[in-house]
Amino acid sequence: MAATFILLSIGIPWLGALLVWWVGDQHPKLQHTLAVVFSVLAGAAALALIPNAATAAAVTFPVGGLFGDFTFIPDGLGVFLAAVATVVGSLAVIFSVNYMHGEHQLGRYYAMVLFFIGAMVGLVLTSNLLLVFVFWEITALCSYALISFHNDDPKAVKGGIKALIITQIGGVGLLAGALLVYSYFGTYDLNYFIANAGSLPAGVLAAAAFGFLIAAAAKSAQFPFQTWLPDAMEAPTPISALIHAATMVNAGVYLLARFYPAFKDVPGWTTAVVIVGMLSALLAALMACVATDLKRVLAYSTVSQLGYMVYAIGAGGVFASQFHLFSHSVFKALLFLAAGAVIHAVGTRDMRQMGALGKQMPFVRAVFVIGALALAGLPILNGFWSKELVLEAGLHGGPIWAFVVMVFVAGLTAFYTFRCVYLVFYGEARSHLHGHDAQTAMKVSLGLLALGTLTTWLLVGPFGKLLHDTLPAHEIHALPLGEVALEIFTAPATYIALAVIAVGLLCWWMRDRLAGLASALTGLSRAAADSFGFEAVNRGIVSATQNSAEALRVTQTGLLNWNVLGILAGLVIVIAILAFGA
Repeated sequence: MAATFILLSIGIPWLGALLVWWVGDQHPKLQHTLAVVFSVLAGAAALALIPNAATAAAVTFPVGGLFGDFTFIPDGLGVFLAAVATVVGSLAVIFSVNYMHGEHQLGRYYAMVLFFIGAMVGLVLTSNLLLVFVFWEITALCSYALISFHNDDPKAVKGGIKALIITQIGGVGLLAGALLVYSYFGTYDLNYFIANAGSLPAGVLAAAAFGFLIAAAAKSAQFPFQTWLPDAMEAPTPISALIHAATMVNAGVYLLARFYPAFKDVPGWTTAVVIVGMLSALLAALMACVATDLKRVLAYSTVSQLGYMVYAIGAGGVFASQFHLFSHSVFKALLFLAAGAVIHAVGTRDMRQMGALGKQMPFVRAVFVIGALALAGLPILNGFWSKELVLEAGLHGGPIWAFVVMVFVAGLTAFYTFRCVYLVFYGEARSHLHGHDAQTAMKVSLGLLALGTLTTWLLVGPFGKLLHDTLPAHEIHALPLGEVALEIFTAPATYIALAVIAVGLLCWWMRDRLAGLASALTGLSRAAADSFGFEAVNRGIVSATQNSAEALRVTQTGLLNWNVLGILAGLVIVIAILAFGA
């Protein structure tokens, strides 16, 4: 059965993508219907895969030769992420029925969304490193196409190009690591590599480890590549919920978690992972504190929360990292879609023009507040449990200075979260915006995500058992819900974090009295608004890449015969190299 559900989880959304494209934009109602049906079926197939989780390959395509076998293994890490991608993806598609009503080129939109969902499922379920790279690049292509969906908007096109180029740095790191593994072991099987990583020369293993870290940092918008994610907010908001809460940005965290047993003993690697996660969490939280664009606040928050996950992996808390990934996928998708409902209603993303919208949008306000409380880490929502597990893992397995910073970031998170909620839904109206509550399809998605935010923490026991039983190399220590609750509520770190969160809330509540302190921190605020200079660095990378591409345009003659000859010559050379290497 596992083989069937794997093929369905990947194949159903891809088949749906082809059908939606084939139907054509002359039939928008049929396109909406097909997209919803195929995305929901994919989610059902992925959920059905969870009880069939196993450590052995369920699907094998014997390609042979240099490519080895294309295998798919339904272990706990893969099936849980496949379920997240498809279920949250289906809710984003349902939300899109209202959000994208009347939009042009629906075929292109839904085809890319469904193609993206299938590729993410393939990425987390395959055990062939080369195939991981292929799916990795497909997600990059889809994200570029969806971020740039409004291709008549220069900001959207610029954001898509920036995301594509920056994440391709990660693709280079992943490919380099995969080729190193193949050159020594003669196989792309990642489980074989994990089991035998200790037999590699120390320098080779270190190169692979840091290559994968670069790949993860670029894909998950971590330091120093964090600036592409806020610019990706030019995408339609359901895409922000899909790509930036449930799928693409999680791929980097997945990569680090998957290969943690192979790299944990590489000198300096875990420390580097902790530092990357800590800096990402801190810098992004500071930027969220000064941002005025509603979606960019959530984007910075995503970078910061991903930083928590990366930090936890560096501290040895793989389970805590993945459980926070699970929680974050739910509550951040809720926040993005709720923000989309607000933007759809009032026509602006600028929080300075909002205020008092809760009176006009009571349902959206209610679900947004639920997501915000989970993001802030308040009991008993899912974000509280997973964030406390992350901090516990950091306290016991990481350096104390990093733990102090991460607790401080928890306070910043509370500050910018309550700032966001207040500016949008409470206070006095700051302009004449006329909002309306969410429409039916939007309410379905928002209601289910709000329910998940309130209840998914109850799955901590089964989730831990799933990872423990199918990931023996990761040495996951699974506990039932009662013992997890006891551990959290008896840990001093929990009350330290809650106290700091309370201080963050108090600082926003007393913001008028703290105006003098805010003035003293004007320099820091300006630096945060300018991405602490990293925007210029990333802009330079994008500019250099575009200039190189422009210089290479002279190699494109525009004559079909010469182009075909060049392609064939390149193919012959590549085949010859591969054959020689074999």
